[in-house]
Parts: sequence; structure tokens; C-alpha cells
Amino acid sequence: MSLIRDILPIFATIDAGPKDTPACLKLMNVKGFLVLLPVLMLLTLGAGAQTGHSGNQAATRNSQDIFSRLGHDQDPRLEDLVRLHMRRNQQGGKMQGYRVEIFFSSDLNARQRAQQIKGEFLGSYPDINVYITYVSPDFKVRVGDFRTRNEALKLMNEIQGRFPKAFVVPDLIEIPKSY
Repeated sequence: MSLIRDILPIFATIDAGPKDTPACLKLMNVKGFLVLLPVLMLLTLGAGAQTGHSGNQAATRNSQDIFSRLGHDQDPRLEDLVRLHMRRNQQGGKMQGYRVEIFFSSDLNARQRAQQIKGEFLGSYPDINVYITYVSPDFKVRVGDFRTRNEALKLMNEIQGRFPKAFVVPDLIEIPKSY
């Protein structure tokens, strides 16, 4: 906050200049300051956020339990790395993996057909996630969140009878949240 208090008097004197200074130069100074002000405010907020330790207390507690059960002294950097890994797993997110693409089309009725295919698949496999995407000009229906190609191939072989055009594609997959 002291940085903002130091800058405010400068703002008050921006327009104070020689009387023969063109108005456009005075306006450019004001615009420059208005662009600079949010950046400075973010810097002060960022500096304040670095003073405390943020993170999930449950992850810290769980990692402490893990390290106490090991009965060995560990490098603190290793413990920090394990805590970071546990926090990221709890948050979910995306990672590189594989899905099975069961439909793609650029026909006029592709969107409706993709919805129909999604419904058919969910009727048979309600526990597997289904994703409809549009990448111009195609609608695509992809299923599953597999970490390895072999897991995706297993599902593809299982559904090949109902979805003969199914094939495995690399994709960003959802990481399941751990509760």
C-alpha cells in the first residue's frame, strides 16, 4: 500500500507541465500512468502473497503421516515435492493421455448425430465419460480418460462391435480428483 501512496502524488502532478505542452502529450502521460498503475498494484499484491505459506492443510497432514510411517529422515525438498504432487492430484486438472474416438463428421446434421451417438454410448457404458467437441469442420465424440494407450485399446476392442469406426487418439484427459 505504501507504493500506491507514493505514486498518487505523481498522478496529481502529471497534468502540471509547461503551458505550451500539447494536450496530446499530457493525455499520453495520463494513459501511461493508468497502464502502469494496475501493474504496480499487482506487484505489491504478489509480494504480500509470498510472505505466507499457502497450500492445502489436508495434503500437508497426509504427507506428514506418510513420512512419519516411513521412519526415515527425508530431504525436505523431497517432502515438498510429494506435498506438491498430492495437492495437484486433489485439485484434478488435465494431463496427456488417450481417448477412444467413436464418431466424427462434418455433415449438416453432425451435431445431432454426435448427441445421438453420445446417448447410445452412455446407455451401454454409463460409467465412462463422453466428450463432444467441435473442431472446424468436424464434430467428434470421444470417450474415456486413459493414461496409457493399452487401456484405451482395451475399451476400443470391447466396443468395436457397436462402434466399428472407433480408434484411439492422444488427448488431454481429466485427472480424477482424489477426495
